[in-house]
Amino acid sequence: MPIDARAALAAAPRRAEIAWNHKDVQLYHLGLGAGIPATDPDELRYTLESRLQVLPSFATVAGAGTAAFGGMGADGIDVDLAAVLHGGQSVRVHRPIPVTGRAVQTSKVAAVYDKGKAAVIVLRTEAHDDEGPLWTNDAQIFVRGEGGFGGERGPADRLALPDRAPDRTAERPIREDQALLYRLSGDWNPLHADPAFAKLAGFDRPILHGLCTYGMVLKAVTDTLLDGDVSRVAAYRTRFAGVVFPGETLRIRMWRVGDGRVQVAVTAAGRDDAPVLADTLVEHS
Repeated sequence: MPIDARAALAAAPRRAEIAWNHKDVQLYHLGLGAGIPATDPDELRYTLESRLQVLPSFATVAGAGTAAFGGMGADGIDVDLAAVLHGGQSVRVHRPIPVTGRAVQTSKVAAVYDKGKAAVIVLRTEAHDDEGPLWTNDAQIFVRGEGGFGGERGPADRLALPDRAPDRTAERPIREDQALLYRLSGDWNPLHADPAFAKLAGFDRPILHGLCTYGMVLKAVTDTLLDGDVSRVAAYRTRFAGVVFPGETLRIRMWRVGDGRVQVAVTAAGRDDAPVLADTLVEHS
């Protein structure tokens, strides 16, 4: 079998030392569309080194973007990368991420689920520095054609939207060059830059990185409901429900659903609100 769940779960974690500085953080924030208007004090918190804070989703690109797929080379995982989709992502920060830092990052397969016609591999990446744990990332990797091996089906993580109008709605335009800028943080997949490659993948033009949308939405929630204070974000999870193209506009609907939780739905405003992110939840203080 291409996926040997027992071997994958028993494999030793992969270990890497990573480092970042204010330029990496600023580049990541600019890739999410921060800095417009350039002199807005609220935006300077994302772009000016003397005021800089770190959006927790930066954990997905720290160390040149190794977090999302850092465990795909584990024992027991031998799949065709053409059948792989990034199905979902979660991050939990244990304390605010420093602007400049060094950490040890470990990656392992945390779970393998059998969805019948597909498998879902949960890749967990944890980072620690000299002061202790920094963050935990879980990437849910959907592998077509690799199910049916008799494993557990896994939890149902669907979130029904509240039956009421959202508390807040924000729209965020995506610049035409945004994927070109975001990819400088470490995701060099030509699907997001090369029109010829995008056509081979079935798209008429390059698509935006899912993790770019993921970061854009967290910034929007933070700025809209959390007073722009990234230190209030404790955890953030989503399911990638559809593609988005540079030049489009994200419509981000937000509901407060209890103490310390915001549920979010994200659609492409110009395509009849086609789903982009679903089952999205931000936990905060």
